[in-house]
Amino acid sequence: MRVAEKIEKMILKMIPGNTFKYQELGIAKDEYSAATKAIERLIKREVIKRASTGLFYIPKQTAFGNIMPREEELLKPYLFNGGQRTAYITGITLYNRMGITTQVPKNIRLASRDKRIVTKIGSVEVKSVKSYVEVTNENYYLLELLDVIKDFKTIPDADKTQTIRFLLNKLGELTVKEKEKLIWIALKYPPRVRALTGALLSELNPTDLLQELKKSINPLTIYKYKITSQQLPTIENWNIQ
Repeated sequence: MRVAEKIEKMILKMIPGNTFKYQELGIAKDEYSAATKAIERLIKREVIKRASTGLFYIPKQTAFGNIMPREEELLKPYLFNGGQRTAYITGITLYNRMGITTQVPKNIRLASRDKRIVTKIGSVEVKSVKSYVEVTNENYYLLELLDVIKDFKTIPDADKTQTIRFLLNKLGELTVKEKEKLIWIALKYPPRVRALTGALLSELNPTDLLQELKKSINPLTIYKYKITSQQLPTIENWNIQ
């Protein structure tokens, strides 16, 4: 079977809206030249579309026309490596998705421990920031919550009372083991993050593990969040104002 036929047959079996790269087509090294030409022909025929350099997808057809893949799908090559998560979406994109802000970011930020990510998805720039710990499938959702706490004061248009409620709801849904993992990760974050994390968790159900957070912050330092005790009753125990 010719390379072009093999590629088209493989692509047509894919789910519309999902992205793929050359590496997922099982192409041998000596077939890359023919594969590149085959891909370009499929793009011209509008069988597939290019999402970004080296990233393609089959358009998903709806009553309103073809639609782009979901944001998470477009970013998949940068979020995973060999099926293992190595990065996660953070910043205003994340906070918008969570409903904390209505602001739409001009660029997307991906947090990763070691990976440097600079690319474009359409007209939107994708930039990387350094995560505080190694990112995995088992911890990225905890890192997302800690980033909300980290950026609590600077999230545009965020209502502090509603953000506190959001965080308490999300933290309250975690299992005991997940809360323990969150605490150990929080110890890698700045002191102000540890303080607010401690105040939020102690509002839910105080545990001995919170002492680790308590010991990690300076008892003489005041962390200014402009939060009242009506919004979060435990702030005084964590030097928060």
